[in-house]
Amino acid sequence: MFDRILKQMRDRIRSRQYVMTIHAEEEMDDDDLTVFDVESVVLTGTIVERQKDVKAGERKYVIRGKALGGGRAAVVARLGQTGKLVFITVYRE
Repeated sequence: MFDRILKQMRDRIRSRQYVMTIHAEEEMDDDDLTVFDVESVVLTGTIVERQKDVKAGERKYVIRGKALGGGRAAVVARLGQTGKLVFITVYRE
């Protein structure tokens, strides 16, 4: 259903065109995840939900996939106005 968006997100991962919010970095640390785990989630995962930010009116997506170190994790991300992939939050499942 979200194949086109997921492809764009994967392209941004492969070309290193992404940014982490401070919140995403803090959550990565809390859940003992690395940026490589986050990349793996997007590259191996699927979009399971689309959400709309009420204030900004932007679409964001929940992606679930495999972390490199084993186990499953999820990210919430959106395509930013500059074309970069923006990670909003990250968590281990």
